[in-house]
This record gives sequence, structure tokens and C-alpha cells, in this order.
Amino acid sequence: MPLPQEFHDIAARVNNWGRWGADDEIGTLNLITDEVVRAAAATVRSGRRVPLALPLRQDGVQTGMIPGRVNPLHTMTAINQEIFGPGTVATSDDAVTMGLQAATHWDGLTHVSHSGRLYNNHPADAVTAHAGATVLGIEKATPITSRGVLLDVARAHGTDLLPGGHAVTPEDLDAAEELAGTTVRAGDIVLVRTGQLRHYLAGDRQAYAFPSPGLSLRTPEWFHARDVAAVANDTLTFEIFPPEIEDLWMPVHALDLVEMGMLQGQNWNLEELAAACAEEGRYSFFLSAMAEPFVGGSGTPVAPVAVL
Repeated sequence: MPLPQEFHDIAARVNNWGRWGADDEIGTLNLITDEVVRAAAATVRSGRRVPLALPLRQDGVQTGMIPGRVNPLHTMTAINQEIFGPGTVATSDDAVTMGLQAATHWDGLTHVSHSGRLYNNHPADAVTAHAGATVLGIEKATPITSRGVLLDVARAHGTDLLPGGHAVTPEDLDAAEELAGTTVRAGDIVLVRTGQLRHYLAGDRQAYAFPSPGLSLRTPEWFHARDVAAVANDTLTFEIFPPEIEDLWMPVHALDLVEMGMLQGQNWNLEELAAACAEEGRYSFFLSAMAEPFVGGSGTPVAPVAVL
């Protein structure tokens, strides 16, 4: 279906085109300033480090539902090979073929387009078959280190796992922010926990993929109002799937990536972090989530670490 007027109205309210200049290619990452990073570093108290990435494995989260997004295929190219002659030091090497968004990842600003445009009014045909993203490629992303805030929506609802048809609303984010005891502020990276990844961790890839709770069409305005730098969650599709409006597919992707220029992450493992935050009674931390600089990439694998 064509994008409805409701979508275009929200798009006009969250649009950041030109905010950081006509040549800007990093969008809301501009909000992660030196001052923001210094303040983020001050959140470290215990030094407890919590990894947030899923293992990269051939039987990973991808089930074939998303065409071309293949789990990692790991191949050994050399095994204890004495390449400098018999008796010399032997080496082993390996290679991998995978979708850049196969497991824990960031969606880059060229991952989706709408109405023929990308973020900051770049034409959608700037993404080409041979060069990939000729503008807005993931390699343009500046170092992604900032204050992270966990909004544990599932815990705010008194459950470990939101139901598959739950659209996370601004009201849900408000409740999780109150639970966190902190206010989301400019330059923060927000992690939204639904508990959906528990399906995958229990071995049920199909239940993890579909149906899935996720962010609703109303949440981009919440993030825009707070000048959030990036958002990630613990689902395959990021937004609610199937969509909350019949036949309106991926509208949150379009609002976040195209209109706001805000990176969004999926398949983040927030279970250990949720337990650590509940145990320590605080939900903000230093977060490192650097993008791998694949030139022309529309996304990137990432191995985020939260430091409490």
C-alpha cells in the first residue's frame, strides 16, 4: 500500500534533513559529542563488562524469512600450513561469508529508502550493484561510544517476555524510563528490551522471528524529542511484526533511518544486561558499539559491550 498520510505527518515532525548541513552523512551520530562521551565515561562505577552480541554461527538467527540475509558460513583456508617451508612456523587462516546484518548489527542509513530518497535527501539510486552505498555508507559512521540506557519494557510490564503482538509505545518507553530511574538525554544510545530473544536462546528460531513485539509507529517521535543518537533492541525485525497497520511494512525503519538519520540495531542480547542492571539498581552505562567500516555497506555486524 502507498505510505499513508499518518506516516507523512510523522515524517515531517521527525525530519532531520539539513540539520547538520547538506553534506551530512552520519545523522544523529552528530549528537555524540566529546562532552557526551565524557559524561558517559563518568557512569562507569564497578567496571563490570557485559557483552551484548550473539555468537556468529551457521545456525544463527536467520531462517530465510529475509531474502539474502544468510547466517555466517565459516571456512578454513589454511590449517597448520608451513607456508615458509618444512619445520617453520605453521599458520591457520579462515574466511567467512555472511549477511552484514545476519546477527547482532547496526542498520546503516542506506538500509531502506522511501519515495526514492535516502537520509538528507540523497537519491535512493546512490546505492548501486557494484559499489554498494556510494553515499551514507556504514564506513562513514563515527566512533559509536556513548552513554547507553536500557529501557526494559518487558520488566516494566512485570514479565520476562512481551507477547508477539505487542507494539512498544511511547507510554511503554516512559514506564521503562521511570523504572530505570534516569532520563534519556541528547546523545544517548537507547536499548529497548522486549525479551523476544529468549525464544532464540531457548532454541526456537521460528518463534523468535515471528510474530514479534517491536517498536510502534509512534516511537520515532519519542526518540526525536529526546535527541537520541541510536536505538537497538532484542528482536529480528526491530519494529512490531506483522505490522500494526495492515500492509504498512517497515514504516519505523523509514522514519528512523531515512527521516531522522538514526542508526538502529537488531538481535542485541540484552538478557545478561537486564539482570546486571536490576542487580545494581541502575540502567545507564558506558556503551561501546563500533561499526565495522565496510565501505559501501548498508549495515554492519557489531559486538557491543556495556560497562557498568
